[in-house]
Amino acid sequence: MIPESLKNELKDRVAEAVTNREAAVDVMKELQRHCGWLTDEAVVAAAEILGLSALQVEELATFYEMIFRRPVGKRVIQLCDSISCWSCGCDAILDYLKERLAIEPGGTTVDGCFTLVPCACLGNCGEGPTMMIGDTLYGQLTKERVDEILEREQKALVPGSPAK
Repeated sequence: MIPESLKNELKDRVAEAVTNREAAVDVMKELQRHCGWLTDEAVVAAAEILGLSALQVEELATFYEMIFRRPVGKRVIQLCDSISCWSCGCDAILDYLKERLAIEPGGTTVDGCFTLVPCACLGNCGEGPTMMIGDTLYGQLTKERVDEILEREQKALVPGSPAK
């Protein structure tokens, strides 16, 4: 259930935008933050808030890589696989993340903590290979750095728990 207070806050944001479509990603991200992913209910709510059809919202949601139309883990790991990160070794980092987390790309760990998603570009080409978890960008990845990052993220989710 999406609270009326959140809907009203989002309607105010849309009213401040030049066009309702300009605010669409912001609305979808906030609803996703509330629900954990952009549920069917959230698509309908976004459509109502934006004055668009549910189909138009669905089209926008499926275009953007950071909008999730199915359940994801508490933390989504987006690993850049653009040409810049590929040339810096993102394939080795992807293989390591798959092994370390025991999931394939698009999968979620058994404990529901992490979802691994390759993405086209994170705009951090000079620091590749790069990944983003939540809103935090991590560059110059190595296996050791990935271990440190995952341990920190795991502790933030469940204080006192080691990353699996």
